[in-house]
Amino acid sequence: MDWAGFWVSLTAGGIAGMCVDLILFPLDTIKTRLQSPQGFKKAGGFREIYAGVPSVAVGSFPNAAAFFVTYEFVKSVLATVTPLYLSPVTHMAAASSGEVVACLIRVPSEVVKQRAQVSPSSSTFQVLSNTLYQEGIQGLYRGYKSTVLREIPFSLVQFPVWEALKDLWSWKQGHVVDSWQSATCGAFAGGFAAVITTPLDVAKTRIMLAKAGSSNASGNVFSALHSVWRSQGLPGLFAGVVPRMTAISLGGFIFLGTYDKTRSLLL
Repeated sequence: MDWAGFWVSLTAGGIAGMCVDLILFPLDTIKTRLQSPQGFKKAGGFREIYAGVPSVAVGSFPNAAAFFVTYEFVKSVLATVTPLYLSPVTHMAAASSGEVVACLIRVPSEVVKQRAQVSPSSSTFQVLSNTLYQEGIQGLYRGYKSTVLREIPFSLVQFPVWEALKDLWSWKQGHVVDSWQSATCGAFAGGFAAVITTPLDVAKTRIMLAKAGSSNASGNVFSALHSVWRSQGLPGLFAGVVPRMTAISLGGFIFLGTYDKTRSLLL
């Protein structure tokens, strides 16, 4: 990937990330409160639905930009050495690499956002200050491992499905897909991946919201999953699946459609 491609991916990815995060923030708040150990009502219910939005406004552009720059770079490198029939593997490797890099920016933003979502009486700045005072920088990276463990399987499903659907649609109509068609493929791929990875999202939420010193605060994903399974069974593992699937389907449409459209305009 040359410098022009780098800046195009960075800009298109950042714009796409900001659009989807800000538009779908209310659905994300509802999902987080449904997954909260204190319960939906006590976590805020439908009140102050934009609590925590400043952390998203600050973090979404660099987070999405970092993902797409890494994704396009790894994809372009692997495409030169990988046979065409292994292109899904290329997309999987590129998406996984993108997630590992993007999570370095995403996790601190996500920790502050989710804690603000379940404590609507506290401002985003207060949540950030309390986290740093009580836990230090490592508190902002609480759940990094669980986020990566959620995002990699998600991307392993979403991006190969998205690329395959675009290729199939392009082949059927005889020309490259338009931006709206790419967005439609993104919506289907995102919704499908969201349902499959919901238990990992529940574990990540419990870890990020856990009080310092509690068992979930250690960041052990399997321990968090076991705890939810023991106390709430299968419904607990899929808590918030409907708003998550809805948000990510809409997010896939907006995110991947905006990315493709912005990229084509800049190129």
